[in-house]
Amino acid sequence: MSQIDELIQELCPDGVLFSSLRDLASLEKGTSITKKDTELGVVPVIAGGRQPAYMHDESNRSGQNIVIAGSGAYAGFVSFWTQPIWVSDAFSISADTRLIVPRFLFHLLRSAQTKIHLMKRGAGVPHVYAKDVGKMLIPRPPLPVQEEIVRILDTFAELEAELEAELEVRRRQYAYFRDLLLNFPEESEVRWSTLGEICTKVSSGGTPASGRSDNYGGDIPWLRTQEVHSVDIWSTGVKITEVGLRSSSAKWIPAHCVIVAMYGATAAKVAVNAIPLTTNQACCNLQIDPSQAEYRYVFYWIANEYDRLRALGEGSQSNLNAQKVKSYPIPIPPLGEQRRIVSILEKFDALANDQSVGLPAEIAARRKQYEYYRDKLLSFEELVA
Repeated sequence: MSQIDELIQELCPDGVLFSSLRDLASLEKGTSITKKDTELGVVPVIAGGRQPAYMHDESNRSGQNIVIAGSGAYAGFVSFWTQPIWVSDAFSISADTRLIVPRFLFHLLRSAQTKIHLMKRGAGVPHVYAKDVGKMLIPRPPLPVQEEIVRILDTFAELEAELEAELEVRRRQYAYFRDLLLNFPEESEVRWSTLGEICTKVSSGGTPASGRSDNYGGDIPWLRTQEVHSVDIWSTGVKITEVGLRSSSAKWIPAHCVIVAMYGATAAKVAVNAIPLTTNQACCNLQIDPSQAEYRYVFYWIANEYDRLRALGEGSQSNLNAQKVKSYPIPIPPLGEQRRIVSILEKFDALANDQSVGLPAEIAARRKQYEYYRDKLLSFEELVA
């Protein structure tokens, strides 16, 4: 870090100028487009998510562009693009390179990701607006300082990207073996049933009224669908009180239920609750009959059926309902075979997804390292005129 310290001491020892983002870059709203209006191509369409919504054969941006998702659950998400793209339900930020290095501005905005997410406004579908982001004050050290900071931070980012690519290969291997193990030939010793038929109970939950402060902030774990994402649930982001529990349809479910998200961005995703908890009404909670099936086997089956189950949904977010989940088919091999399948898949699952071991742990460590140096390098004293 000595080189950056030397540059700062030489070029801006007393602090740096701060300017509003709109004075350093051009912020331009995207042009809405739907999938049915696109032609198959290789140009990513950037909308309200963290990944491209789909591909198109035309672009409306080229060069180096920062893009901020405009609406939905991920409104405010910051991404960086050097290839031609189509900006749809989002807005782009094109840096004035005479004043600020595009990648430096990207790292700054990523460091402010939480702040940008909190700029969401509007009832129903939340939005983040360019005019609000444009008011942000941005430190503007001399260009050589910016370039050196970019060099350091991009080194961390590139290492993380290499590890992510290796991890993606492992996840594909995991998906391959999961599909292989859960594909039963006609002559296999399995009987076909439905998710509802192999449960002792199927339930959903409820949401305590948000207008009452005494409903929230208790010690009762309350699960929302955005937390249902093919992982075990050990804690919840929101907790409710006994008052909230009694005044709503929320209800306790025992540990080791298989939970399917029915609405929203995670519709058809599945999880297992490692602890007893309550859920909202968008969760379909399956209490598996242990005499028929291993709950972990059911979890892996539903996870492997994600695309097919989601295709049964309705509306723009592929919403499901409890009846569609309960009537979904599942093959039931003997319990011993189920345990064998689970044992194999858990090993692959740990290698691909366990944040405490292997590549996932190394990626998490590199990400923390990047965030530490990013926050350290992007903290500047404002120059007093």
